[in-house]
Parts: sequence; C-alpha cells; structure tokens
Amino acid sequence: MEQLYVVDMIQRLIWLMFQLSMPVLIVTLVVGVVISIMQAVTQIQEASLTFVPKIIVAFVVIVLTAPWMIGTMVDYTTLIFEELHKVSRMRN
Repeated sequence: MEQLYVVDMIQRLIWLMFQLSMPVLIVTLVVGVVISIMQAVTQIQEASLTFVPKIIVAFVVIVLTAPWMIGTMVDYTTLIFEELHKVSRMRN
C-alpha cells in the first residue's frame, strides 16, 4: 500500500512541475516565434535580439505568477505531509 502512495505522489509531482513550467514556456515560445517572424521579414539575424526579450518576458511571467506558483507548491507540500502522516498511522 505504501508503494501506491509513493507512485501517486510522484505522478502528482510530475503534473505539478508541468503545470508550474507551462506559463513561462508558452509565453517565451510565443515571444520567440513573433521575434523570429520579425527577423525573417526584416532579414536581421542577431542572436541577442531573440535571447534578451525572452529572458525579460520569462522574468515578468515568473514575477506575475509567483503567488500562484508558491501557493500550488505549498498545497502540494501540505498534501505530502498529510499523506506521510496517514502512512505512518497505518504502520502503527
């Protein structure tokens, strides 16, 4: 039974990592595509032109979504401790 708890927690952790990374990845992907299209149209091929805006946008998205990310991680951590408490009570 304890193995099921561990597998379930790992599955939830993977889903949590996916959820927390998606806002940043999606926004930086969109910004990268828009900048690439602009570079193709203007024929300006400068590497820093794509790199710097994506870093700035990623930072802004992280700052804006930080309260939600922290709340989600706190909820998951609370869930882990509750599950550990359940498992320890089952063993006794």
